[in-house]
Amino acid sequence: MDSHRFDAGVYARRLAAAAAATAEAGLTGLVITPGYDLRYLVGSRAQTFERLTALVLPASGDPAVVVPRLELASLKGSAVAELGLAVRDWVDGEDPYQLVGGALGVLPILATDVLRGLRMVKEECEIDALRKAGAAIDRVHARVPEFLRPGRTEADVAADIAEAIVAEGHSEVAFIIVGSGPHAADPHHSHSDRELQVGDIVVVDIGGAYDPGYHSDSTRTYSIGEPKADVAERYSVLHRAQRAAVDAVRPGVTAEQVDAAARDVLAEAGLAEFFVHRTGHGIGLSVHEEPYIVAGNDLQLTAGMAFSIEPGIYFPGRWGARIEDIVVVTEDGALAVNNRPHELFVVPVS
Repeated sequence: MDSHRFDAGVYARRLAAAAAATAEAGLTGLVITPGYDLRYLVGSRAQTFERLTALVLPASGDPAVVVPRLELASLKGSAVAELGLAVRDWVDGEDPYQLVGGALGVLPILATDVLRGLRMVKEECEIDALRKAGAAIDRVHARVPEFLRPGRTEADVAADIAEAIVAEGHSEVAFIIVGSGPHAADPHHSHSDRELQVGDIVVVDIGGAYDPGYHSDSTRTYSIGEPKADVAERYSVLHRAQRAAVDAVRPGVTAEQVDAAARDVLAEAGLAEFFVHRTGHGIGLSVHEEPYIVAGNDLQLTAGMAFSIEPGIYFPGRWGARIEDIVVVTEDGALAVNNRPHELFVVPVS
């Protein structure tokens, strides 16, 4: 494995922890097919095809990988060889499910919750990867103002940002939102042929995968020319709401309490109805994963959890704004991996 990947010791610890969690859940074992869980456990980026590929992880005993012989190459670049895992390959005409069943001897059931707790709490190497991804996307945001010129389309800006995301070290682009003017009021707008205009508020929400596959995700809001007084005033409230939520993060606090910290600031200013989504989502190998920072989630935060803090305000047909950082829960608070200024950035126009 190259220097950007985790060493085999990291994956060995994860396999042991997953086996222990499996036993604690009263299960005989896990069968993990290609996806983020498989990447988490052995570093494999194998894809799902019609032929079965799976990690078989008994609660007690040695794990093995079941893989079609013609897909053996898909294990290269993973930690399978370094871990010394048994590889049981099969060819068309054989029954791979017998290989899985023989290793476990039981009827499989969904075991998502077993790995949920492991993936939510990041190890130091994962936190380091998230910090590098956060710094890379910060560098992209530093370049965004040069792309925001009146007469250019949102799509033009998005193309420049896509190039910058890769240029600043990401292995791939995950998503790009460039919402200008009334489009900024749509939290999930992508980008369009609308031309930027003087006076526009522009929401730029961007992210990508940074080797070894951990994601960045950060939003900043820009004003092309000086904003109107009421826009500046409402944005300042949003700024305080985002800060309040970050300040609320610490071990023992629940996810819904962090959500409430942002929502309460907006409510006090009469803006609660314009905040229409959750305050945040977990992030790691997937852009969106647990924990979710939302009302009704009484999950207590634990050091090592990583998630976004991204309150927004949206005024349909007019404008919108969002501020987003990824934070990691520490023993006494929150560590932000994004460090660009949070103020409404005014792009000067001639």
